[in-house]
Amino acid sequence: MTDLKDLLPIAQAAVDLASRFIKEHPVERVVSKGDRDMASDVDVKVERAVRDFLQTETPHMAFLGEEDGGDGSSELSWVLDPIDGTANFVRGIPLCAVSLAVLHHGRPALGVIELPFLQGIQYHAVEGHGAFRDGAAISASTTKSLPDAIVAVGDYAVGVDAAAKNRRRLALTTLLADRVQRVRMFGTAAIDLAWAAEGRIDACMSLSNKPWDVAAGVIISREAGADVVGLAGEEHYANSEATIAVTPTLRSGLFELIESAIKDADGSESHENAPQ
Repeated sequence: MTDLKDLLPIAQAAVDLASRFIKEHPVERVVSKGDRDMASDVDVKVERAVRDFLQTETPHMAFLGEEDGGDGSSELSWVLDPIDGTANFVRGIPLCAVSLAVLHHGRPALGVIELPFLQGIQYHAVEGHGAFRDGAAISASTTKSLPDAIVAVGDYAVGVDAAAKNRRRLALTTLLADRVQRVRMFGTAAIDLAWAAEGRIDACMSLSNKPWDVAAGVIISREAGADVVGLAGEEHYANSEATIAVTPTLRSGLFELIESAIKDADGSESHENAPQ
């Protein structure tokens, strides 16, 4: 099998290529991908440029991208979100990221995240070798109590069944607002996970799970010492229902809130659907 550490310089070069393109090319067109979901022409052009670069450098590896799809089920697969946070990007909000990972049998094993408009900060990790920001080691926070914690929540759902999906998100936001120091919504899972890895925030949660959104951030957070799990606290996989990263000292308290939020939201839904 290819040594994952040998793939890191290739991944970093690919992400640098993407970051330069994003900074140098203005958006010319935005297309709808569904209800309140979008892609810009820059998303598509970046993905194709990175795909072509990676196919030249690693022709033996599969590729999965958000915009054009592909195959993420091979032994080794690249998975790319060319611009995580497109809604921010097209409005000139600098919170967006290039997110590139290697999946080994569907599990994140290498990740690189770069923030083009935040001084080009780059995070990376290779399984078993720690997590880094611009070459310096990083680690998850050691915050011990929820009232001292800053917690990021993922975007609310759009599209089919958005109202039903958002019951849990809204219930969780309400409980967090009453119990943690601050709740934040940055609009990009890659930044959420990178900042959880760096200890800028103490936990983040996305109640949806697309591999291109979270794969790089999952391995970076894990290697930084955060617990990265699914909705019930189980080990996180590519097909997990949700992605939750939390410093270990807050895990039990955070999951008490998550369980309460799910119970409240699902009970509310049952009551709404009960016969009159």
